[in-house]
Amino acid sequence: MRIALLTDGGYPYTTGESRLWCDRLVRGLAQHEFDIYALSRSAQQEDQGWIPLPPQVQRVRTAPLWAPEDDGRSYGRRERRRFVASFKELAAAVCGNGEQDGFAAGLYGLAELAREHGGLYAALRSELAIRVIESACRAPGARRTVHAAGVPDYLAFADQLERALRPLSLDWYGEDSLGAVDLCHAASGGSAALPGLLAKRFFGVPLLVTEYGVQLRAHYLATGEGELTAPVRALLAAFQGALAAEVYRQASVITPGNTHARRWQEKCGADRAKLRTVYPGMEADRFAAVGEGADSGDPATLVWVGRIEPAKDLIALLHAFAEVRKEEPRARLRLFAAPVRGAEAATYLAHCQALAAQLFPDEAAGAHAVGDNPVSFEEIGGPEAPELVDAYAAGGVIVLSSVVEGFPISLVEAMFCGRATVSTDVGAVVEVIGGTGLVVPPRNPRALANACLALLHDPERRERLGAAARARALELFTVEQNLTAFRGIYLELISHSPVRRDAETVDADGEPLPFAHPAEAQVPIPWPGTSTPQTGGRIPRWAAAPDGLAGAVATRATPKDAMPKEARS
Repeated sequence: MRIALLTDGGYPYTTGESRLWCDRLVRGLAQHEFDIYALSRSAQQEDQGWIPLPPQVQRVRTAPLWAPEDDGRSYGRRERRRFVASFKELAAAVCGNGEQDGFAAGLYGLAELAREHGGLYAALRSELAIRVIESACRAPGARRTVHAAGVPDYLAFADQLERALRPLSLDWYGEDSLGAVDLCHAASGGSAALPGLLAKRFFGVPLLVTEYGVQLRAHYLATGEGELTAPVRALLAAFQGALAAEVYRQASVITPGNTHARRWQEKCGADRAKLRTVYPGMEADRFAAVGEGADSGDPATLVWVGRIEPAKDLIALLHAFAEVRKEEPRARLRLFAAPVRGAEAATYLAHCQALAAQLFPDEAAGAHAVGDNPVSFEEIGGPEAPELVDAYAAGGVIVLSSVVEGFPISLVEAMFCGRATVSTDVGAVVEVIGGTGLVVPPRNPRALANACLALLHDPERRERLGAAARARALELFTVEQNLTAFRGIYLELISHSPVRRDAETVDADGEPLPFAHPAEAQVPIPWPGTSTPQTGGRIPRWAAAPDGLAGAVATRATPKDAMPKEARS
């Protein structure tokens, strides 16, 4: 089976989201062929290159969402009328005075126009587009927030909209590109799924959408604060909501990574019959030494592992640890993180370190001893934790204090290590823990401290919860279960899809021609004679096409290409 894997800001680049699970998926399903269609998010991401790709990746097509992509074309009068008609429907739906069907009609109208004539970049940034947006914002029935929009808001929204719709203008929608695949698998919603929508629209290719973090939720969190005005944020949120609804409507199957994501998808209009939860697959072997070992870590040490950012609420964790120290003076808190990147993260780290120094002045055991702070900030890869697994091995209890969380990967890693956990009730935490750890409300340092003390004072309970956590992780969150789920979904989807036959193998009524090509041509052995550039193999001379038909035979030289698509796997 030939699968188009659609990504946005991740695989096959060395940085970004979805990189790890996409790589595991492609490598784990080696019996399939993969074409990668990737949208990049920055010049820096492109400069850092790709990760090594396995041989089953047949093609990689990339396109930037961060740089202007003007093809230099402009519309004539007829094309302008088509653009205005489609863009009016889309803008009306976004502004609240249109229907979801109008959004879909406008979206596909713009896609067909871009496919036939190009020029969508210039059209979406033209004065004509601004007038359409202004008219939609001021029309009766429009959302109250967008009524207050002015010309700067229209310009800002047009800029953001053109970037979001840039996949419509790509040259990916040909018979030799997305039209040649059996299945499109979008690694997220939003812009990544747009090529899949068009492949289904133009060629009938089924679409599978996987969301481990709901794209619409991520958009809400990213635009909650910033330079954009309230009308622009409202317009962008409405556009992303309408796009999510259309993606969910057209997808054959939607695979949320947890129940938390599933609830978001249902609220956005996803049909429950299409939803199938597939948990992310993680490599259990790298944690086996700790999880199966006899050493349960320092019984007086609490460990936190994650990214340094405000959403992790390390301030509440430090205040909770201050309460823990009042009852357990020997307790220590070790915070492990990857090297900090970005000004915001560096500022937050400095603030946390200053608070730790204020709450816990360096303490010394005697008059001639050197003082030591019970809270330490350490980097993964440093001398104390050369590997990630060393961080989890350092303590007996792992703590997660987040106020915002999707799928808590660090929690699953702690479970693989057989560690008892204390977590806040956010995102998919309760679903992941499943009774094998303690859960407290977020932003409640006192409750977090009490839960930590309960485990620090009860080693037998720590051991029981750690063993149960590891057993649950091995059952639900391994790479093997993830691959098994997607392998079954792939085969199911292709079994329900119509077979697209080559014109040379069917008659005028579309029925298969008997003996359209010799059965001997499909014997999987090297033949002396004519080679084919498509396959790099050989076919017998008597099976080679006569002059003028060489291309038809060449496309059928590989046994897999001659089989019905239901049988490819």
